[in-house]
Amino acid sequence: MPLPRWLAEVNKRVFNRWELKRGVRPVLIHVGRTSGKTYETPLDAHRVDGGYIFICNYGSRSDWVRNILASGMASLRIGAERVDLVAPRLITAEEALQQLPAGTKTPPRSMNVTEFLRMDVAS
Repeated sequence: MPLPRWLAEVNKRVFNRWELKRGVRPVLIHVGRTSGKTYETPLDAHRVDGGYIFICNYGSRSDWVRNILASGMASLRIGAERVDLVAPRLITAEEALQQLPAGTKTPPRSMNVTEFLRMDVAS
């Protein structure tokens, strides 16, 4: 089972705000599926051939994952660069590990993270 939902809520309300202020991590920009509000979620973005892979530490029920799957798009801000992403899809850990560059830091097996979000760079 991925990390517990209560920890996801703490992370969203406390640590994500802190990470956004620090401005060091990549930021995934997405639109709320019911509110229409724009959200910014700091995440590790792993570059792969033709796109990016994101680790779903809290599973596919996380708001950011559900928002992106519903809209079919998002943007990624890395420093001053902004990349438009499309075609979101959940992939298995096995698929992700085959695509990620060697040496990419992934969650420990004890976390039992089984879902990753893969997106393509928009042409």
